[in-house]
Amino acid sequence: MVNPQYPRSPKSLLGGIAHLGRCIDKIRLWNAGQIQDYNYMTVGFDKYLVDFLGIDAKAFERLVLTGGTDEELLAWVHANGKPVTDAEICLFSQNLLKAGPKDEDTHRRFQGRLHEIAVKRGLPVSALPPVSTWADVIELDEGRM
Repeated sequence: MVNPQYPRSPKSLLGGIAHLGRCIDKIRLWNAGQIQDYNYMTVGFDKYLVDFLGIDAKAFERLVLTGGTDEELLAWVHANGKPVTDAEICLFSQNLLKAGPKDEDTHRRFQGRLHEIAVKRGLPVSALPPVSTWADVIELDEGRM
């Protein structure tokens, strides 16, 4: 069995920005046909990131696919997005990484994801490490926890 390739962790900061490196990886992996079932650019952390940065998602995707480095892509974000301060970046990253289910519907979805992960591992949900954030669910699902 081939080990799946995952994008980097949402906790990996690029220019202090949570999820940006992961978004870059997702674009490349998805377009190479190496990931299929990921939320992609229009929902979840991707959408939150794109909205925060004020960038055109399609233009960013095209640029990523030309093969720029992380530093070049970060420079493009700063040049083409809305102006954000270091304090705003820090707050965005903190909020993204501590985000968890906020209502009954998202709590059910959160628990459903934990159940799916447990099934993939052949374990009961109670045997999984305790998690309370969406970022931790990603870490758990991709084997970093």
